[in-house]
Amino acid sequence: MRQCSRPGCPRPAVATLTYVYAESSAVLGPLSPDRDPGAYDLCADHSEVLTAPRGWEVVRLPGIDGAAPEPDEDDLMALARAVREIGMLEDEVPAPVDNSSVRVLGRRGHLSVIADSGQR
Repeated sequence: MRQCSRPGCPRPAVATLTYVYAESSAVLGPLSPDRDPGAYDLCADHSEVLTAPRGWEVVRLPGIDGAAPEPDEDDLMALARAVREIGMLEDEVPAPVDNSSVRVLGRRGHLSVIADSGQR
């Protein structure tokens, strides 16, 4: 468990703060999976009272409370239908994508079913 980056704060971190200097924005989102030297991990209290420098915007992404945001039901159902349809195909050979080992098995809207045939 990572600790809040604020000096003297012993509480666990629940959010990660990064800066987008080109857009004068501070972005506060869920705790990143890995520690980033250019980011700040903040506890719930410090993430709630965060302010940005004058002229900057604070962008708060969902899911900061430590719980993962709930997936959109429509996306889950579309993904399930796409996987089911691909599973029913019998003789189609997947096409390679960008000369990599990843192959697209099918698409539905903005979702793709992919397979990685690479050796590890």
